[in-house]
Amino acid sequence: MRIVSLLPGATEMVCALGLEDHLVGISHECDFPPEVVASLPRLTRSTLPEGLSDPAAIDAAVREKARRGEPLYMIDEEQLAALEPDLVLTQALCEVCAVPMGQAARASGQLRRPPRVIAVNTYRLEDLFESLRQIAEAAGVPERAESRIREWCHRLAWVETAVAGAPRPRVLMLEWLDPPFSCGHWVPEMVTIAGGIEVMGRAGEPSRRIRWEEVEEAEPEVIALIPCGYRLDEVIAARPLIERVPFWTRIPAVRRGHIYALDASAYFSRPGPRTIDGIELLAALFHPDRFHTPLVERAAQRLSHPTLSPSR
Repeated sequence: MRIVSLLPGATEMVCALGLEDHLVGISHECDFPPEVVASLPRLTRSTLPEGLSDPAAIDAAVREKARRGEPLYMIDEEQLAALEPDLVLTQALCEVCAVPMGQAARASGQLRRPPRVIAVNTYRLEDLFESLRQIAEAAGVPERAESRIREWCHRLAWVETAVAGAPRPRVLMLEWLDPPFSCGHWVPEMVTIAGGIEVMGRAGEPSRRIRWEEVEEAEPEVIALIPCGYRLDEVIAARPLIERVPFWTRIPAVRRGHIYALDASAYFSRPGPRTIDGIELLAALFHPDRFHTPLVERAAQRLSHPTLSPSR
């Protein structure tokens, strides 16, 4: 079977199922596992201006594209045809995050031998399991999905046992910084399993634009910065965007020094195998006396306000 994945999380799921040798093409955003994706042709590109890095400018550009009805991504249809895929993986959850289902289906439908096109949509954590089953069944290896899901469930149960009975901190996961957006879809459930209470995001619902005044009113005790698609170094570089909020130092999480920059791209922006790692990371941050993972050292950085002394 020849598989084209236009979604980073789906690419990771294909590899988790041991089907990496069947991958023949990926999207421009697929970057993991690096040893698998390095040599694969990339069939998509962003239509946003190159070099755009300011969050407010990105948000404005995306909104303008939507207003004009223009796509955020382009598919190399000639290369897609040359690869002759049997299966194309995409999504219908968010037109901003990756190539949407309609665009992928239209491109695939024009091929001499149209492939099967599957939308891998994760609204809640249970959908992550179903997505893995969906890919495994399409590839003819359903038993591999069940084996992997059992492993994931065991790890989640271990986290829940470790944090059971501990005080749950009030948590705000910020999915964008300028303008600020709450988290949504599967991320609030990640917080719950890890032993926290998400104060603004709603499980199964899209992220939403919020006001900084709402953040102050919510009184979060922990704030995690997870701007969509940002690597850890990019999140750290965006730190000044939040520190210029006038009442920033009045927020409990800031006063206590519980502001964290996290590797959003790897563990929170894309639902896939590493979502489980992300839950373990959150548990280690919320309850360091009960749970630990080496990810704390390489996927998170605690950010102290320059005028405040962090306290526990």
